[in-house]
Amino acid sequence: MAPTSGVNHESDSMTARRGKWLRFVPIAVLAAGAALAYFLAGDYLNLAAIKEHRAALIEWRDSNLVTACLAYVAVYIVSVAFSVPGAIWLTMAGGFLFGTMLAAVLTVFSATIGATLIFLAARSSFGAFLHERAGPWLKRIEGEVAEGEISFLLVMRLIPVIPFFIANLAPAFVNVRLGNFIWTTFIGIAPATAVISSVGAGLGEVLDRGGEPDLGVIFQPHILLPLLGLATLAALPVILRKLRGR
Repeated sequence: MAPTSGVNHESDSMTARRGKWLRFVPIAVLAAGAALAYFLAGDYLNLAAIKEHRAALIEWRDSNLVTACLAYVAVYIVSVAFSVPGAIWLTMAGGFLFGTMLAAVLTVFSATIGATLIFLAARSSFGAFLHERAGPWLKRIEGEVAEGEISFLLVMRLIPVIPFFIANLAPAFVNVRLGNFIWTTFIGIAPATAVISSVGAGLGEVLDRGGEPDLGVIFQPHILLPLLGLATLAALPVILRKLRGR
């Protein structure tokens, strides 16, 4: 019986090690896809590409609006999941093709799905890895986040200076709830997405005049101050809780 027990123990150990490595497969696939997408599609997510293919894009949209919308959603999900640089131009192209409202809805929906894919991949790999090796400091951070999880998530989404991929990855490392991550992403990115979509909706007129879109519009006071105000409101419960604790 002893030799058999030893074999079983060794087999269980190998299975456990294999399982630890397999959990990195999702994030490895996303990383490989990101590298591939960067080299294959990096030159297409810019203003020059929109200018060059402007007529073809309009003709494609007019020939079948439903197919164009579905294709846009699929491309946007992939671009977010693989963290392809240039998503702002894709958002603007959406506004150019579909108008502000429809583009904003499609973009928020797609970006939320793509962000959720990154979140799940990171949580199953690096998140689990950190929890196995991190000391009490990670538990303390998780405790702080858990007290104001929704505020933490909304503030990251509403402040436009926080890169989107960081706002996707950071929550995965502190064990936030999946449901909260999804709905705060959907709500939190909506204002800035609507602004960029509206810039895209007016892109045709800008190009006709020989001008270029104002990408800094989101940092203008009449746009930035309301966003910061919403972020402050989102953080208010945490601030009040800290003040009461003191």
